[in-house]
Amino acid sequence: MSSHSTTPTASALSVYAERRARVARAIGPGGIAIVPTAPERARNRDSDFLYRHDSYFYYLTGFTEPQAWLVITGEGESTLWCNPKDLEREIWDGYRLGPDAAVSALGVQAAWPVTELDSRLPRLLENREVVHYPFATHKGLETRVDGWLSQVRARVRYGALCPSVQRDLCEVLDEMRLVKDAHELDLMRRAAQISARAHVRAMQASAAMLRAGQDLREYHLDAELLHEFRRQGSQYPAYSSIVAAGANACVLHYRADAAPVRDGELVLIDAGCELDGYASDITRTFPANGRFSGPQRALYDLVLASQEAAVAATRAGARFNDPHDATVAVLAQGLLDLGLLDRGKVGDVQDVIANRSYFPFYMHRTSHWLGMDVHDCGSYVEPAEVGQSSERRDPLSGETITNRPSRVLRPGMVLTLEPGLYVRPAPGVPEAFHHIGIRIEDDAVVTPAGCELITRDVPVKADEIEALMRDGAAIGVS
Repeated sequence: MSSHSTTPTASALSVYAERRARVARAIGPGGIAIVPTAPERARNRDSDFLYRHDSYFYYLTGFTEPQAWLVITGEGESTLWCNPKDLEREIWDGYRLGPDAAVSALGVQAAWPVTELDSRLPRLLENREVVHYPFATHKGLETRVDGWLSQVRARVRYGALCPSVQRDLCEVLDEMRLVKDAHELDLMRRAAQISARAHVRAMQASAAMLRAGQDLREYHLDAELLHEFRRQGSQYPAYSSIVAAGANACVLHYRADAAPVRDGELVLIDAGCELDGYASDITRTFPANGRFSGPQRALYDLVLASQEAAVAATRAGARFNDPHDATVAVLAQGLLDLGLLDRGKVGDVQDVIANRSYFPFYMHRTSHWLGMDVHDCGSYVEPAEVGQSSERRDPLSGETITNRPSRVLRPGMVLTLEPGLYVRPAPGVPEAFHHIGIRIEDDAVVTPAGCELITRDVPVKADEIEALMRDGAAIGVS
């Protein structure tokens, strides 16, 4: 169980301080970095969306309150602006840390009320050479920076120098965030465990409610997920949960709705919680009644075999694209073997791969980075090899695509492994497979010898899923 406080624990303070020190070293003497947190957003009249901090800001502070800013100088000085103490507003909106307490609570060197940001920040910008801030992440931020720089320019007659260069701080922070430290990996393992329990709960509820003859809808299973997320201390879902019954599983970004979950259909659930700022991301596909049919099992086992190939390809020193290539090779052969692709029309497995004939059944990539954001930051191209490029013509779209060497995997990187197959009715596609959508997704921490799957507390093998749904407690049945 975990609670989400507005300040980091004493043990975490050094983690955030070290990250700020790394930023200071990266921007160097004469540099200054500005990092805002996320704004509050109105949902409708007199109501805001549930607030969630900016990931970059939280990564450097551990502070979750809105209307806050962080400034780091190349000499290692950190200054925070935050909401001032206001007992009347705290009655309505809750506790505020306030500037006076922020220095010791957050380990920064100075803190001021956010109402003084526009008056104080220009003085910090004076005599700096380069100003860094996150580009294209906060609407209007560049305009505010321009306004502060204008105030600095107004003082040049008094000897003030204005920064002449602006750089994207994301380049620094994305590289830092791409490799997770021990503190982050601990949180991600805990988030994964909670999400796995939620998937187990939904599987068992599905079978139990159908056995009891109850009306079962997608939103019932979504409710089971949310219940377990919060029961275990997660603050929110890491993204909008996908709970897709039957043919809805062939819609990649389908969201839990009111469709009935029918006996004999599959259910695809793509859901993960966020715990203390870190995401998890799990997909499981299971028979609503707890028993796979023959065609369902054949496609499921194929997707699982392709994921096993992806797992085997994920290790330090491999490339980011390697798990995808391994997945595609297995799926391409399986689509031929099961008759979803006609050898007489598409050729052998190498032809299927080269011509992307598998694309109608598998149209997404196998992996993405995972961390504070469910699609986490970080380049997918190896930085030292970005200049090594070649061009090819896409066989489906005809577009010219620039190939660059994909990222070399390093220990501590975290990525998803999520192959799938989505079969819609089409000429030549065996009817037994129509409307079957299957995806299997786990979260993998790269290790020197391979990878650690941190989401396997929920079963993935078909026999184990059936056993869980057959023997599990009747969760969700009143």
